Amino acid sequence: MIVVVSHPEDDHATRVLAALSARQHPAALVDTGRFPAQAILTQRFGTADRGVRLVVGGEDVDLAEARVGWWRRPRPFALHEGIDPDVASFAYSECHEAMMGVLAALGLAWVNPPALDEAAHHKPFQLQVATEVGLRVPRTLITNEPGAAVDFHRQNGPGRTVYKTFLATEEHWRETRILQPDEIGMLDTVAYAPVIFQEFVPAVADIRATVLGETVIAAAITPAPQGYAYDYRMDMAGARFEPTTVRPDTQQALLALMRRLGIVYGAVDLRRTPEGEEVFLEVNPAGEWLFVEERTGQPITEAMADLLMSMDGGP
Repeated sequence: MIVVVSHPEDDHATRVLAALSARQHPAALVDTGRFPAQAILTQRFGTADRGVRLVVGGEDVDLAEARVGWWRRPRPFALHEGIDPDVASFAYSECHEAMMGVLAALGLAWVNPPALDEAAHHKPFQLQVATEVGLRVPRTLITNEPGAAVDFHRQNGPGRTVYKTFLATEEHWRETRILQPDEIGMLDTVAYAPVIFQEFVPAVADIRATVLGETVIAAAITPAPQGYAYDYRMDMAGARFEPTTVRPDTQQALLALMRRLGIVYGAVDLRRTPEGEEVFLEVNPAGEWLFVEERTGQPITEAMADLLMSMDGGP
């Protein structure tokens, strides 16, 4: 059986589960956001009925049957309403230890292994490993020192520095932005929290390379005419999406990157320069693909189902 750790509102998880169901391959959704308020976890040792049982909303999931796990979009644990605030942090910690310990004890083949998935999300780590495997990365400065930020901007020249966040969440999403002249005087605020500064890489297209095991499915994305050149996500309706391939040396380096990070799935962002060079920006170990699939027709959902089934001993 395949365990998908996510939630019902995650359309990527539900589409893959539907694809697995169509192939009659057993799979179950495990929503950590329902534990412990709406779920019961039981694990036994030293008894005849040793095993692991999870009951979510009255539905029994026999985790002992699981062989493969997809660490897709786990949600924070949901404590019971009215719990004393003085013990809430303790209760949450105990839930975390129990659930993560159970999942680790199952010995699953993971997409992606949770601990490695967490480490792979860190952009400084990604950039270091990308450099080591031979991918070109933009000149980058990560700092909370205002003077270093000013010097980096000066070295790049006007209109040649972009800045971005370490982690994009629904609450704090920010597009990649070009550093504007009227923002130079605000660089002293980086003292409050570090910022990623990079040289702006001119490009004929952004490349979204979805890596699933040894498979790389790539799409070339060009912004809308007179659109926002620094982040195509600002005008998804106007951007053009086309299937493409990455250069053989880029593909081999991407696969080496994934092996070094210890992950099986990742959505990689690259920029293709006018000279045909492919520059690595980042990899999202839980990145989305439906926005590409729906515009190009590339069968990425089926490829994920294929990957999970192959790891579970399927064809």
